Amino acid sequence: MTIPANPLLYEINTRVWLGELAQERPRRGRQAKSGPLSLAQVPPAAVKRIAGLGFDLVWMMGVWQTGALGEQQAREFVAAHPEITGLADFTPDDVGGSPYAVQEYKAHSAFGGPTALAALREQLAKQRIGLLLDFVPNHTALDHPWVSRHPEFYVQGTEEDLENDKHSFFAVETAHGRRILAHGRDPYFPAWRDTAQLNYQHPGLRAAMIQTLLEIAEQCDGVRCDMAMLDLQDVFARTWGERAQPGEGKPAEGEFWAEAIDAVRGKYPRFLFLAEAYWGLEPRLQALGFDYTYDKTLYDHLVHHGGREIRDHLRADPEVQMRSARFLENHDEPRAARQFPLDKHRAAAVLTYTLPGMRLFHEGQLEGRTHHVPMQLRRRPAEPVNEELQKFYGSLLRELRDPALRQGHWKLLEPRPAWEGNPTWEQFVVHRWAHPEHGAHVVAVNYGPAQAQCHVPLQLHRIGGRKILLRDKLSDAVYERDGDSLIAPGLFLDMAPYQAHLFEVGRA
Repeated sequence: MTIPANPLLYEINTRVWLGELAQERPRRGRQAKSGPLSLAQVPPAAVKRIAGLGFDLVWMMGVWQTGALGEQQAREFVAAHPEITGLADFTPDDVGGSPYAVQEYKAHSAFGGPTALAALREQLAKQRIGLLLDFVPNHTALDHPWVSRHPEFYVQGTEEDLENDKHSFFAVETAHGRRILAHGRDPYFPAWRDTAQLNYQHPGLRAAMIQTLLEIAEQCDGVRCDMAMLDLQDVFARTWGERAQPGEGKPAEGEFWAEAIDAVRGKYPRFLFLAEAYWGLEPRLQALGFDYTYDKTLYDHLVHHGGREIRDHLRADPEVQMRSARFLENHDEPRAARQFPLDKHRAAAVLTYTLPGMRLFHEGQLEGRTHHVPMQLRRRPAEPVNEELQKFYGSLLRELRDPALRQGHWKLLEPRPAWEGNPTWEQFVVHRWAHPEHGAHVVAVNYGPAQAQCHVPLQLHRIGGRKILLRDKLSDAVYERDGDSLIAPGLFLDMAPYQAHLFEVGRA
């Protein structure tokens, strides 16, 4: 499947979504079904709704088979923190294992297994929607078959390690005797106790993971790679040091990602790689072959900072910008409707989703859900639809179908003070899209808490000497301006706090 430029990606929590679709069945006059639907039973209307919103890709988060040990760990965690469920009628049956403690890369038996996954993929393809699935490179479930059969694939510990740090190490009986293995971890946080840490210095492990990726690539159109930066050579070495030395033979050389992506692309040339990545390592991962990398920096600026910091970030290498995945929420972040007040939410959304790169939306975001669902849960609390947000997102998604915003040339514009001594111009973020056949759009956002003014020169062809109309596609506003003045001193903007315009530029 060919993925279009600046694609729209829709993340779905598989187990929660299938469970809610099952609950809807009686209302359509069908017999009630206990448990979730299978992936093969997803109603065509549900897929057509996603297609109707304009999405190019669906990321089914949490499809893979999890194990009993992961479910046990999850229940212990939720039992210690019952308030996180948000469910007044919570029971232990509402807990499943973490989707990121994968026992096997086959669709979960509760979802119908591999045949059902293939049926959903076919249904998506009929709507010209590609399927993304998870790849969790850093670790496996505690009861993954390799733990017993190939303990050498994992980072080793000692009895002393286990005695001193029971949170980070565990003992297991394997086909090769008792072993002490490390739990998976990010070096800045405690270990994930439902996982076992893979060893990327072991050549055999690398070969096995590449084979796993090739098997995944038979089942979908791309992967979202969990915590992809953890497996970079230098990051892995700093995290694990001497513990990562393989017991026998030489350690693996070169970057795993370059080898793995080349192997998959050799068989599936259009297969898409999206990296969850942080710490400023996104350009390195793109250079190794990733199509897109998370733009967490933009998200953090939207939450904590204003226009100046956002503009500074967007001045980065244009190639990096085109291969960044922008989001306001995902399963790891708070719900946007809770994180942002309504006016700031709308401004952040207009800014985020009109930038170049991948545009990632999270199921429930468009309806204004506020409850963040822990990954271990099988269901979530009912919430009313925020009709104002739903209407706003409907309008924004319609505009994102415009070819100029999908295939045009993007450029960050530079605001200037409206008059000497007025610092509010710093709050603005303004950019434009231009397409030779589909015209131009200008996005202007006052991303600050005060009324603000600026001039911004519009770098557009063929506007000099003409009357120009600016139609705000998110409202009914239309402005007529002299083309020469839009070039110099530039478009004058006087905007309320967190106000946003999406102007279509045309002739009067």
